[in-house]
Amino acid sequence: MAFGPAAAAADLPPSVEKGLREAGIPRPSVAVVVQELGSARPELSVNAGAPMNPASVMKVVTTYSALELLGPAYRWKTEVYADGKDLFLKGYGDPKLNLESFWLLLRNLRGRGLRDIQGDIFLDRSYFAPQPAARFDDETYRPYNVVPDALLVNFKSLRFNFMPEAASGTVRVFADPALPGLEIANSLRLVEGSVCPEGRAFRERIQAEFRPRPPRASFTGAYPAACGEREMNVALYQPEDYVTGMVRELWTELGGWWGGIAREGVVPPQARLVYTQESEPLAQVVRDINKFSNNVMARQLYLTIAAEAGEVPARPDAAFASIKRLLEAKGVKAPELVMENGSGLSRVERISAAHLAGVLQAAWRSAVMPEFVSSLPVVAADGTMRKRLRGERVAGHAHIKTGLLNDARTMAGYVLDRSGRRHVVVMLMNHPNAPQADAAQDALLAWVYEGARGPGSARANPPAASLRHP
Repeated sequence: MAFGPAAAAADLPPSVEKGLREAGIPRPSVAVVVQELGSARPELSVNAGAPMNPASVMKVVTTYSALELLGPAYRWKTEVYADGKDLFLKGYGDPKLNLESFWLLLRNLRGRGLRDIQGDIFLDRSYFAPQPAARFDDETYRPYNVVPDALLVNFKSLRFNFMPEAASGTVRVFADPALPGLEIANSLRLVEGSVCPEGRAFRERIQAEFRPRPPRASFTGAYPAACGEREMNVALYQPEDYVTGMVRELWTELGGWWGGIAREGVVPPQARLVYTQESEPLAQVVRDINKFSNNVMARQLYLTIAAEAGEVPARPDAAFASIKRLLEAKGVKAPELVMENGSGLSRVERISAAHLAGVLQAAWRSAVMPEFVSSLPVVAADGTMRKRLRGERVAGHAHIKTGLLNDARTMAGYVLDRSGRRHVVVMLMNHPNAPQADAAQDALLAWVYEGARGPGSARANPPAASLRHP
């Protein structure tokens, strides 16, 4: 391959070609850009202008834009109002109003002298426009299918814990939080086996079934001993039912009493503000989104961008318009960009490898660069990359966001090569075999780490001076 300041190489490294060939992925289904930071031209460019589904790599666009538009110190708030005997909870889209945070909110109410709640609790979710309930797939109760909500408590989810008991050949199952009224039917049998199935295969093996009203979970299959202790997160409840159960359980633990229910309602003008709780700063939330590819948090953030731009109740199209304006101001004009919800959990979202690389270049030049880069998974160390490339030379030298759908395998981020130069790396694959292409991705990261000169490359062992662009 020939490289130089005037043109980018269009040939993939042999190791990458091998990985694609073994996965059965043709060249037109792959887009790649490798470019040293500060260089005017890429070192490697393949199908760079083709609009591709980026899967969860779209979170790179959403989180960088949010850091620019909202600032790393931005915090969400959740307000509690009193009106006579009733309480009103007003949400502003906090993506991380989890069990611990919601417990602290209730604890603060107790600290302010509230003992018994005589009336009902109204949920004001008017900051976000109602979102369609359409599911991304048929996995109805998976947490990633939870609809964005201005008052999303604990992702509306339960965590079922499975604990094998070898002596009796059974499996203990309990839920956290243990909401009142939840029925768990458990007749799991502990069976021998050296392999623990993942994902849907695991759920089918234990014959997991769920019903929302009244809430019920049943597990009647076989549990392989090789699974050890496992967890399963399930979004079983409707929002009102979930908050009702959460308040009743936690308020009782705190020594209080409540006999009402939770229902929809908007804070009335005469209501008195009792307490305001603030979230963690955006910089921390962005880390959670990117490190662990949290789709629900990304969608909450996307709508927050719309709301802070003046669109209340917030709608996705307003977030897209704000992000487009920001990127154009940063010199990234991407006419092919399509954003549906900002998480990448979409069949329609699109961006080219070239413009995704442009976003990464803009992020590196930005004042929010430290917060953004530190949010990306470190290869072989944490997040979604913690098990990849362990023991390889590139381990610990790259910050990479990955994406995976049934027909897409993607990655984007930064690689610090062995000579101390940093490169933007983007690889998008859209093909039914794309989920089998990890080897091709790993080969590209290793090739870049070695200085973008792998075995068989025309650039093997060039003079050191030729590795730098003018």
